[in-house]
Amino acid sequence: MAANGPVTYSQSRAMLAIIKASFQAILANPSALVFSIAFPILFVIIFGAFRQDKGVQYSIAIQQGSDTTHPFYQALVKNPFIKIIRYPDSVSLRQALLRGRLTGVLQIRSTATAPHGAVVQFTTTTASGNSTGGFLQQLDYLVLQQEAAQAGQVKLIQLLPPQIEEVRPYRPIDFILPGQIGFSILFSTLFGIAFTFYGLREQLVLKRFFATPIRRINILIGIGISRLFFQLVSVSVLIAFGHWVMGFTLHSGLLTFCSILLLTALMLFLLMGAGLLISSIAKVDSSIPLLINLFALPQLILSGTFFPVDVFPRWIQQISAVLPLRHFNDALRKISFEGESLFSCGTEIGLLLGWTAFIYFLTNRLIRWE
Repeated sequence: MAANGPVTYSQSRAMLAIIKASFQAILANPSALVFSIAFPILFVIIFGAFRQDKGVQYSIAIQQGSDTTHPFYQALVKNPFIKIIRYPDSVSLRQALLRGRLTGVLQIRSTATAPHGAVVQFTTTTASGNSTGGFLQQLDYLVLQQEAAQAGQVKLIQLLPPQIEEVRPYRPIDFILPGQIGFSILFSTLFGIAFTFYGLREQLVLKRFFATPIRRINILIGIGISRLFFQLVSVSVLIAFGHWVMGFTLHSGLLTFCSILLLTALMLFLLMGAGLLISSIAKVDSSIPLLINLFALPQLILSGTFFPVDVFPRWIQQISAVLPLRHFNDALRKISFEGESLFSCGTEIGLLLGWTAFIYFLTNRLIRWE
């Protein structure tokens, strides 16, 4: 019987088999698809719309008695960078100015020196922050447009020097710090609760607890209180640093500080429920970061954490209006700078309570103890 020849080993076929198996493993991992395709597409959509149709909008009120039939007013209305805000009375307008919600107030008076002549007076406060300079540039541009349209005539629009009232200034830290508080508790709480509860379950620690008389709810309360205390201490340190080092505004001092902590406790309660829900849905620990990012990243971008929501198109603003972090950030800024109470933030707190009820309803149905 003839001996069989030597078997040749195909290196290329082996390499192709490894490539195929490795590629199948990548496709079987949902996090690879999400972070490589889904999230980049989401960011392209969001940042592609960022300041696409308009830049920063300047909120302007028109002084009562102004000539709203004048061409200059019509030019203001058509300008995509200017948003005309109407208030029911002068008291509401004054409060908006003092709280930094308005860039300023314009008064437009017609004159008889030319067919379309007008005197324009701009009034604002130091609470409007850095938006005053940008708006004055827009005013100069509109004046030049009006004069170019009536070439050869006398100067049509007389722009008086702006009147700027000295009040409590709106500093960049007054916008930044509330967003960073939201950012801090969002990821710290979600990762902390999700991995802690998942680890206790998978390492059979919870099962050992069941051999003792302790109730299940007390296990959750114990985990929750420790996380709540840690996060509130962290937030207190952030506020103290922002206030004493960066000049962060605490409108009513200690009362404002306590209101911020109470609002933060509500948001933490919501996030702890979300962390429990994520740990119960996750089949393996590697899927926990994916689920957390699916829940947290859209909120981080769309909720006014790093930049105002107004820079987005209206359809993105409508999406952000239902996100809990958006209302948490808004309420923090109202309480800290504008001096509003928790009761004045009823809309924001109501939405947070609604999200909390919804999340704990799902958690009660889906929580896994073993």
